[in-house]
Amino acid sequence: MPLKPIVDAEHRLREKDRSCLAYFSMEFGLATSFYNSFCSLLKPDQHNCIPSNTIFSNYRLADYFFDIRIDKLIDLPIYSGGLGVLAGDTIKTMADYRLPAVGIGILWHSGYFKQRFWYKYGQVPEKMHWHPRSYPGLVPLKNIVKIQLKNESVYLRLWKYYVYNYNRDAVIPLILLDSDVQQNGEHIRGLTDQLYRSDNAWIKIMQRIVLGFGGIAALKELGYNIDIFHLNEGHAVFSFLEHCRGLSPKEIEGEKHKFVYTCHTPVAAGHDRFSQENMRSVLSDEDFALVSSYGREDSGMINLTLLSMNVCSSINAVSKSHQQVMFLQFPEYKDRIRYVTNGVHPYTWISPEFLNVFRQFPAVFEKIDENPMILSRATELKADYSFRRQVWGAHQQNKAKLCGRLEKWNFKEDVFTVCWARRIAGYKRPSLILYDTDKLVEIAKNTGPLQIIIAGKAHPQDNLGFTFISEIMDAIDSLTQHYDYLKVIIMENYDMHLAQALISSVDLWLNNPLPPFEASGTSGMKAILNGVVQLTTLDGWVVEAEDKNIGRIFGYRSDPQHIGNEKNLHMDEDSASLYKNLQEMAALYYRTNRSKEIDFSSPWIDAMINCIAAGAYFNTYRMLDEYKKLIWKIA
Repeated sequence: MPLKPIVDAEHRLREKDRSCLAYFSMEFGLATSFYNSFCSLLKPDQHNCIPSNTIFSNYRLADYFFDIRIDKLIDLPIYSGGLGVLAGDTIKTMADYRLPAVGIGILWHSGYFKQRFWYKYGQVPEKMHWHPRSYPGLVPLKNIVKIQLKNESVYLRLWKYYVYNYNRDAVIPLILLDSDVQQNGEHIRGLTDQLYRSDNAWIKIMQRIVLGFGGIAALKELGYNIDIFHLNEGHAVFSFLEHCRGLSPKEIEGEKHKFVYTCHTPVAAGHDRFSQENMRSVLSDEDFALVSSYGREDSGMINLTLLSMNVCSSINAVSKSHQQVMFLQFPEYKDRIRYVTNGVHPYTWISPEFLNVFRQFPAVFEKIDENPMILSRATELKADYSFRRQVWGAHQQNKAKLCGRLEKWNFKEDVFTVCWARRIAGYKRPSLILYDTDKLVEIAKNTGPLQIIIAGKAHPQDNLGFTFISEIMDAIDSLTQHYDYLKVIIMENYDMHLAQALISSVDLWLNNPLPPFEASGTSGMKAILNGVVQLTTLDGWVVEAEDKNIGRIFGYRSDPQHIGNEKNLHMDEDSASLYKNLQEMAALYYRTNRSKEIDFSSPWIDAMINCIAAGAYFNTYRMLDEYKKLIWKIA
């Protein structure tokens, strides 16, 4: 990678007459296994390589003898799921836009966790081990910063990882904080060990303090001139305390205009709440007074979402639908809550096969390597036989690669393939497609064979998530006798490398959260960039794509005046609706693809083209344009 962009970025962040931005996030998913990857002259440490992963399927013989092996480095293991991938896509786009910005995160020594499947036991989490010092591109600095708490000091080593833009001529530095240094006691050294430890309130508070206090200390240590502090979720809100240390109440009020806050979830578990006792045990009297003043609920609990909204000048939801939910949750903040719908970084997620297709039509997709919004013109080519043929061909190339990986499980590229892949949580209803296996068998027998792929991790403390995985595995196991025409698999260790393979190659992307609990969702946004048709409930980003004809929308619709109950999952009625739509879509697919005789005039290919055109809006270029104008107020 060229060095000049690094020098330029470091100079830019230290210029006194320039407005610079710091983007705080507990996790960053950067797709380092396949996008702008650094290389090493040394042989990679085995712990830094993607492990072989088990598949659990209704073809148990293949499960027993074979694993999936990928000869790649692991993605930089400092993320768990969608929030981190969104943060990574955001700073990649900041680099594409050459913004004077820096990312602030944490170096997680054990990452999130390694997922293992045990027959009849479901998911068994294992601790992950990787070696930061031999990970290509990750630079340990000599700088160590100190933050002061009520009864002790915490020392943090700084690391850097440079996030290059698409053309590799600009970068955004990502600063990562690490408590595993000799100056700290063992209880402090372990704070940056594992992402999202939720079994201990003290650890949760301390991890958020490391990000907030440590992030501000790191910016000061490195001499960066920051005017805007963006909190990607409330995890980083303690940065406001550190920034305002020693200021008078009037001066503190005057600093709020520098802080902006993005809320990412309406789900109760996504809003950090702590007792005053736990907070007092960690924070100084001065800091606790500030937290209590801005973040105390009527119940007496300290709520970091409330704290974030009260100390930031701007609050935004991550979709129009999420904004409506936030209005119901926080009616007193209704006049302040805006929305900026999430997006995905197009040049990470458009497959090379599809990018090559777009380049074949320069009169329509002018400067496609600079302007992904030009994809909106895809519908102009609906009548172009060559374009339709190439879209189908690119999809089949991608699908052939996936089927090659799964050849031991007899996956075929002309069989209708459906995928559900994302974080496993109750409101996302991961087992909905397997709710009535008899109906699924009926569709596969009477309409055409099916291949179903499921992937995702449940948080180690999420008992409901564990239950869903067990239910999925039991349902899969019950289908062994139907394997000739119905293949179902669940894959271990869903990560960005696996996501890239799935979002570009399956025929149908299934998205069935319970409305209105999906704030945005981004997996479907990645899929539409590659012409993958959607089968989805009306929630999150899909509300804004309802009229774009990108597939089918089914199931329960929430009352706009009430949030509802995230535990009432509507499985009976929504599974019936899912199967009805799945059967109809399978029938259309097999009318389109009749044993490799392709009907290029099919409405299925119309839907693929509509998906590509919709990708012009649901990307981080449009998202950052809105952040610059509405939230950051920068040119």
